[in-house]
Amino acid sequence: MAIWNIKERNELVRSNEFIDVAPVCLWGGGATPSTINVIDQVNPVSTGNATDFGDLIAARQYMGGMGNKIKGIYGGGDGASNVIQNTANFASGGNCSDFGNLTNSRLGLTAVGNDTRIIFAGGDSAPTYYNTMDQVNFATTGDATDFGDLQAGESFVAGASSTTRGVITGGNAGGDAPAATGPEATTHLITLTTLGNATDFGEMITAKNQNTACSNNVKGVVTNGQATLANGSYEQFVIATTGSFSTFGQLTAGRFFERGAGSQVAQRGLFGGGANPSNTNVIDFCSFVSGSSFSDFGDLSAAKKSAEGLSNNAGGIGGSYPDLVQRPSVTYMPGSGRGLFMGGEEPGYVNKIEKITISTLGGSSDFGDLTSVKGRVPAGLANITRAVCAGGNTSPSTLATIDAFEIASEGNAQDFGDLASVAQNSKGTSSQTRGIINLGDVSDSAVDTIEYITIASVGNAADFGNLTTTAKNHAAFSSPTRGVAAGGYGGSPAGYLNIIDYITIASTGNATDFGDLTVARNSLAAGSSSVRGIFSGGGDAGSDYNTIDYVTIASTGDATDFGDLTAARGNNMGLSSNTRGISGGGAGPSNSNVIDYVTIASTGDAADFGDLTAARQQGHGASDSHGGLQG
Repeated sequence: MAIWNIKERNELVRSNEFIDVAPVCLWGGGATPSTINVIDQVNPVSTGNATDFGDLIAARQYMGGMGNKIKGIYGGGDGASNVIQNTANFASGGNCSDFGNLTNSRLGLTAVGNDTRIIFAGGDSAPTYYNTMDQVNFATTGDATDFGDLQAGESFVAGASSTTRGVITGGNAGGDAPAATGPEATTHLITLTTLGNATDFGEMITAKNQNTACSNNVKGVVTNGQATLANGSYEQFVIATTGSFSTFGQLTAGRFFERGAGSQVAQRGLFGGGANPSNTNVIDFCSFVSGSSFSDFGDLSAAKKSAEGLSNNAGGIGGSYPDLVQRPSVTYMPGSGRGLFMGGEEPGYVNKIEKITISTLGGSSDFGDLTSVKGRVPAGLANITRAVCAGGNTSPSTLATIDAFEIASEGNAQDFGDLASVAQNSKGTSSQTRGIINLGDVSDSAVDTIEYITIASVGNAADFGNLTTTAKNHAAFSSPTRGVAAGGYGGSPAGYLNIIDYITIASTGNATDFGDLTVARNSLAAGSSSVRGIFSGGGDAGSDYNTIDYVTIASTGDATDFGDLTAARGNNMGLSSNTRGISGGGAGPSNSNVIDYVTIASTGDAADFGDLTAARQQGHGASDSHGGLQG
């Protein structure tokens, strides 16, 4: 997710210098029933039949495979092979070449990895069942070396990855189906960047063997396998959360030895081929975001089973397609005043991202989707080019996930990293370089924790310091240098708060007292120019407020009355440019779709801006031009 540069991107696009742009899913080898060497390819974004990519070095099935954004690697396979083979570059296609050898010859293994490393796990060379995990680096050909061990020897296991974690699940613990010692529900967890043995992730709902899995950077989907051939529900799990298995959906027809390939770009999992009992050429797909059902994608080149799937975009590898190729826009320039509303409740929690042009009155329109539904106020923030949405609640689970997306390119969010704690009812703000997240509510208790991220660099949040008191459902804004937070609910006995705190964004440390709001309240919205910040709406146990307060950001002191919203509402979403402050949605008490605006430099009552696509509360707003970022 690179910083957007209109001149650079335009030059690269015109010179065709993007070699890893298009998302690709491959299925290599398999049996028709004889073993074959054919590699099929599809673009996961667009449904349709597979086309030829190239050939394996030799006919194989029962391999493990994984791709980075440049190429794929297959390892092992029937005949108890130890061969590791490169695919050609995804951009060009072609035949495989020799890479090196595994430490043991085996079939029924799986593979997980990130953009630099692939790990082959498990497999068997009957009667031996391996707990072995081998590793190679994508960039360096040669033989595999030891990574660590699974918890037990298993074969015909399934693997899925994020950019940081690998999850290996199911399989047989000895013998061949149908006489296998299995199926297994055991699930193993590894950290991709650190050598060592696997630890326990938890157990699937139903034990499986000869199953497969695929993932985006957040969620894995695991198939039924032979032990549950009837077309029952697949299972899904959150890679960052141990023991998180739940039912997912059903294929168009039950089968086993199908093989999966995930796509972060398309937010899809694709499952190709398989047997039940005869071989099929069907490719089914599901949505990682919406889940619950499978649809027909197209067909493989032939009816086959055990054709190993991989992609250049599984588990978050390669970033987002609109980011990799971001063509210049004729309607938008970075920092020009795009406002975003993220997540919220309608009444169910939603994954919506909507946009407005702050300088132009009118209703919001669709931008894309977050990686999951996020209600109960996920923290939103942005610099000129990138927006971030952190934490929130997906009902019943509170989230630690951080989403990010490029503001210039309409489309879905991608995984950025994680908060240190699961958190909801949080608020965010930012400078051009650093994002600030005030966590709000952790384990149903207000906290004073402040975390931060570097917006240009994907990764987990780190500790910044603490507010002067515990507070959830507060509001926050910033100038280019100073972050300000106000109001909220502090729990018992603090109750509803009028406290205003500030921090210097560039320097980690605890917040300092700024002053007080005109009235104590929580669930309020905020926005700012480079000079002045405004707090709008909110409520307490008995009332919703139409109150708008303002402060001069550079000068500590109590807030002053600015004017009133068009109606009293709390849980509204705030954002701003350097000239206009926006309040969207909220509840007072029923959900509202109203968007209000004020001119920040001039006190007075709010006026009608337009409407959200649906009445909504408990989301968060952000923009590319708040607090003077475009200056």
